Amino acid sequence: MEPSALGKKYDKIAQWWHDQHIESFYGVSQFERAIGYASNGGKALDVGCGVGGRFVNILQHRGFSVTGLDASKEMVKLASSNHPEHYFLHQDICSWDTEEKFDFIVAWDSIFHLPLVMQKPVVAKLCQFLAKGGVLIYTFGNDEGEHTDQWHNDTFYYSSIGINENMKLLMNNGLSILHLELDQYPEKHVYTIATKP
Repeated sequence: MEPSALGKKYDKIAQWWHDQHIESFYGVSQFERAIGYASNGGKALDVGCGVGGRFVNILQHRGFSVTGLDASKEMVKLASSNHPEHYFLHQDICSWDTEEKFDFIVAWDSIFHLPLVMQKPVVAKLCQFLAKGGVLIYTFGNDEGEHTDQWHNDTFYYSSIGINENMKLLMNNGLSILHLELDQYPEKHVYTIATKP
């Protein structure tokens, strides 16, 4: 599934997502573990930022300026309204590029929606976007391959290259692994934290 098609699916549920997640604590303890490794302040990139909320608030509290990307135009609209002091873009991470380097990058429950062939190029791109000393946290599936699921009367696509390939990819791109956890076991949800020395 192309990110543009995925974005339209999330457009339909953007307001529901906002109402469900704006005060959510989902992923906050994992995020705080990651930000504990980061310096205060700098530039942050939130890939699949959704409507903003908890992660943007934590980053702002720590002195970061945030650039958020999302494939859903409606999500970006809500994020911009929730956090007018930060910068949100309706963009596809597969094709988006920048010369900027970021001190903190988060891709929470977002890149597992990318086409399988884009997993390695996008993770490599996030590694390139990371500044020296920067911290990356992202989630993926403890599985290899692709599948679809029904949710909100619609079909959503997921893909993963698994734990070993993700770890190899990070190390081959010059990152050091700080943390790896199946945080919702027995579900196959994994998050990792890495840094660019």
